[in-house]
Amino acid sequence: MSPSQEYEPLMKHDSVVPKPQKLAFPLGLVPEAVRPYLELIRFHRPIGSILMCWPFVWGLTMAAYHTELPLHRYWPELARSVFAGFIVRSSACTINDIADREYDAGVERTKNRPLASGRISVFAAYVYLVAQYIVGILLYLSYNDLAFYTALLQLLPLFIVYPFMKRVTYWPQAWLGICMNFGVIVAWASITGALDWKLLGALMVGFWGWTMHYDTIYACQDRKDDVKVGVKSTAVMLGDHVRPFTALCATLFVAMLAVGGVLNQQTPVYFVVSVGGTALQLIWQYAKVDLDSPDSCGLTFIRNGDMGWITWAGLMLDYLVKIDALPFLRA
Repeated sequence: MSPSQEYEPLMKHDSVVPKPQKLAFPLGLVPEAVRPYLELIRFHRPIGSILMCWPFVWGLTMAAYHTELPLHRYWPELARSVFAGFIVRSSACTINDIADREYDAGVERTKNRPLASGRISVFAAYVYLVAQYIVGILLYLSYNDLAFYTALLQLLPLFIVYPFMKRVTYWPQAWLGICMNFGVIVAWASITGALDWKLLGALMVGFWGWTMHYDTIYACQDRKDDVKVGVKSTAVMLGDHVRPFTALCATLFVAMLAVGGVLNQQTPVYFVVSVGGTALQLIWQYAKVDLDSPDSCGLTFIRNGDMGWITWAGLMLDYLVKIDALPFLRA
């Protein structure tokens, strides 16, 4: 909830009395002047950061398994990957809202965003964006050269281009699928210092399908408003065909998880927990989602963040067994 929605009328004794509403965490803990900047990077809505972080985490864990990375090195690498995902997502939100401020003002769900509502100036947003880029680049300096340049590619050109895709194509989610999942390449390169094109290609195709699945469903929330303001999306273009299309994309994701497991020589633990568990969670999503309900579409979007724990669990178990951290599970 934005500060402009902080109060709602309450009828009492034939008069209107302001009723304070609880702000989303952690907006209520910071000064009012700071809140718009946290809103701009969606700090109070962590699901986007979670979805951005999972490809980093999955790629890191597959690389750790592949190289038998010592566990004491895995945890700092995990923390670095999570922070990298957060910075990329934060800067992506900022550049997106700068570019989309006029469109956002015409969409019910986004009209109170800081730039669309005028609570942050465009100049201030650009300064804020540059600060985020500086933090990201300083973080990437701790990577090897290959990981550094792949990380820069995701942070700058990939996400800078994305907001403008909505002006020229009904497939902006296709570009987003590349942007959101490039972290798997960054994380793999940061551990191995090389690129396994077959493995990373399979994973990128699968993860791309996953993003197409969840972001097309997410875009169903705004279809009516998007048509009015001229925003293009797969949800607008596909109409009644969203469900079969996203189901196909989810199937592609699960299939490529399996292919990636074969290429990385994962054990049955991975295939049962990560591949099988992910497939079951996606089937459950389709059984529950109502594409005509914005609330249901938003909830399904969040459920994809929850699904990431299942995918990671099998990867982590496989890795721990391989490095003898869980010897009782070794075959």
